Amino acid sequence: MKLILGSQSEARQKVLQDAGLTFTVVPANIDEKQIRDDNLETLPLLVARAKADALVQRITEPLLLITADTVAVFDGQLREKPESAEQAEQYLADYVPNKPVQTNTGVVVTNTQTGKRVEGFDSAAAYFRPIPHDIIKQLVATGRPFKWAGGFAIDDPLLKPYVDKIEGKYQSIYGLPLELTMQLLEQAQTP
Repeated sequence: MKLILGSQSEARQKVLQDAGLTFTVVPANIDEKQIRDDNLETLPLLVARAKADALVQRITEPLLLITADTVAVFDGQLREKPESAEQAEQYLADYVPNKPVQTNTGVVVTNTQTGKRVEGFDSAAAYFRPIPHDIIKQLVATGRPFKWAGGFAIDDPLLKPYVDKIEGKYQSIYGLPLELTMQLLEQAQTP
């Protein structure tokens, strides 16, 4: 079946491309900040469902639709995409050894032909060595942290040298747990 990724995330696109999947990108264009939940494991699933709901209304052909959302959690607090250079710098300065940044990712796959919807959740954690202030300034000046939950991407050339270890799946931190996504794609196609 044809595959649509309901996300503009370059990281999610890369995960699917690296897996050899052919897909079309169709962003949901919803206001994610209107969706709130104190449970930071439930929140990404709520956003992924809302993206699917918005897109299903616009899709008229039979296909498989993948929607996802990732939230970053540090020290028990939600870390969304930074809204200012100061916030981005603070996020990155906070990431110190033995205090992981956890990513919670919700994935929803919808079969528009049958109406079947399946979903799953995955979490992972990234640990950083202290990131030097000049590297933080340089990274924030690129504007890239404003595209990432928690203000970081573990494969960014400036940050990669400071990633100490990862617990869980690399793709989960990256924004789309591949193993889970593949399982959901299979489930969505079975009666």
